[in-house]
Amino acid sequence: MYTRIRKPIFLTVFFLSLVISVNSQDLEVGFTAGGCYYLGDLNPGKHFLNTQVSYGLVARLNLDTRWSVKISGTRGKIMGSAASSTFLPDRGLSFTSDLTDISGVVEFNFLPYFTGSRMNVISPYIYSGISVFFFNPVNNGISLRTLGTEGQNIGYEGRKPYGSVGVSIPFGLGVKVSLAKRVGMQVYWEMHKTYNDYLDDVSTTYYLDGRTLAKDDQTGVASDPTLNHEPGMQRGNSSNNDWYAFFGVAFTYKFNLLSSKKCRDLKH
Repeated sequence: MYTRIRKPIFLTVFFLSLVISVNSQDLEVGFTAGGCYYLGDLNPGKHFLNTQVSYGLVARLNLDTRWSVKISGTRGKIMGSAASSTFLPDRGLSFTSDLTDISGVVEFNFLPYFTGSRMNVISPYIYSGISVFFFNPVNNGISLRTLGTEGQNIGYEGRKPYGSVGVSIPFGLGVKVSLAKRVGMQVYWEMHKTYNDYLDDVSTTYYLDGRTLAKDDQTGVASDPTLNHEPGMQRGNSSNNDWYAFFGVAFTYKFNLLSSKKCRDLKH
């Protein structure tokens, strides 16, 4: 697993190092609060279903009135249940997972905006970048990843255990609002395209014969809670990877970085 994520993590660190070295006009730091949810095998397409609380910290380097680079760390929780899904609702599967995301993105303002402006106090914006995230799906306090619920721990049909770290491509949109000379607010919604299909511990097929399992078999019950499936029956959809999303509001405070009074944009 380490070799698969080493290159994306290196690219993320390199990206962030470029961010820090940029000679920007100003720096904004603050906090975020909102919601978090996921899309995957236990929720194929209902946005905002089972939304949980999210919160985090953000630092934004404003290059000019159009372009910014942002680093953020966000903590949240995702959850899902087959019973609330239209896709095989009788599987009895469910999960929750704490989720920690560290992102670096580039933002573009549709209007020449900066915090403290008297001309454009509001502007829509879009952004995209790269992130590293940490997750661990559990059920009833038990880590599903360590159980190998689809036969990963025994190499069933060549399946391998999955790790607790992944890489995603975040992209989103929002609105920036200048509340005061140094205080800004951003309302946002962002999606994360992952390259992992196990955020919910569900991806492929059953590997155990549920009818022969005892009810006190921890691994068997976690794999097939209803104990009525046969090996090879569909448990998830391996053709689609999982997604997660954050939405909410951020409040930031601006610090001027340029010592010179000369500005890159006349509207500053």
